[in-house]
Amino acid sequence: MRSVTCSMSVSLDGYIVGPDGRFDWTAPDEEVFRFATDEVREAGVHLLGRRLYETMLYWENAEQDPSLDFSTLEFAAVWKPLPKVVFSTTLSAVQGNARLASGGLAEEIERLRAEPGEGNIAIGGATLAAEAAESGLIDEYRVRVHPVLVGGGIPFFPRHERRVDLELLETRTFGSNVVHLRYRVAR
Repeated sequence: MRSVTCSMSVSLDGYIVGPDGRFDWTAPDEEVFRFATDEVREAGVHLLGRRLYETMLYWENAEQDPSLDFSTLEFAAVWKPLPKVVFSTTLSAVQGNARLASGGLAEEIERLRAEPGEGNIAIGGATLAAEAAESGLIDEYRVRVHPVLVGGGIPFFPRHERRVDLELLETRTFGSNVVHLRYRVAR
């Protein structure tokens, strides 16, 4: 059965976006960017909320920018063909290799887990990931902790009163002092 993974960058104080709405502190260096590209390679499908989908639309035509370096073009080449499912109540159409979700999050995940396919089910977007976490749908968390305190904003983990035990699978410290932590939900 395919697992559901949630991978995001987070500040040391636990936020994915600061109180000012900015997340420029998550801009990866070359080493972290290549690592993130490899994570996307492991995905068989990516579930996105509307805001993340709109942010990632840039990658649909990124290869047309002659100023991009090899690593950026490589990410675009991996991201563009990846099947995506977009959860939105306001969009009526999506572009590229994406489709609008036809059901709720739990229903979509159940259907995707039952389908034959390679790679994990990646989930992104603060609201969508929080819904998946609250519903116990996430199997693995992949967190890139950046050495910054932003003091507030959108938290990585939803604030609910449910304990979730985790098993550490991997750690890695990058030259930029970003720390990757990979945990599996203990069941």
